[in-house]
Amino acid sequence: MTPHTILASFARTAARAPWLIALSLWALANTSAAQSSATPSSAACPALLQHTLLRLQDEKPQSLCQYSGKVILAVNTASFCGFTRQYKGLEDLHQKYQGRGLVVLGFPSNDFSQEPDANQKIADFCFNTYGVKFPMFAKSAVRGPQANPLYALLARQTGKPPRWNFHKYLLDRRGRPVQAWSGLTAPDDRALVAHVEQLLAEAAP
Repeated sequence: MTPHTILASFARTAARAPWLIALSLWALANTSAAQSSATPSSAACPALLQHTLLRLQDEKPQSLCQYSGKVILAVNTASFCGFTRQYKGLEDLHQKYQGRGLVVLGFPSNDFSQEPDANQKIADFCFNTYGVKFPMFAKSAVRGPQANPLYALLARQTGKPPRWNFHKYLLDRRGRPVQAWSGLTAPDDRALVAHVEQLLAEAAP
């Protein structure tokens, strides 16, 4: 069938049954709208999470947008620190509340000269020593001009950059930082856990 024949056929159909053309156009418009709404957009991801960082284990890029709608506890970690034993408490917290929407995110950093190892060695240490399964990212700076983009924004929005390892930022389901603690606050601290439970009780956006 030639283009001329197709156009002639369309014109005859439009003349005899204009309602059919209107119905077809309506169906097409609604199909497009449905496809658009089913496609995730950056608008659904909080600005704080619109970053891609490398995963610790294999250095593959990971979008932080995958954690949209979750309560997040972001922690800068180190393998040779007096607070390193907090890995176990962080994993326990993650396991206890992940079913309700909590995710602990670990960010190894040598900013305080206590994380000298390469990414794979850090990953092996965390898993073999403390059974860490919560998501962790490749070693990066967490303060100053070289801070990774997430931590640069967290410092700007809270006015509290990490002053030592195992500093903790708590974000609500809308990606807003609501509380921060130094490494002196353990993962099972009553106030910290109470804040986590309070945010988990809030409906997802």
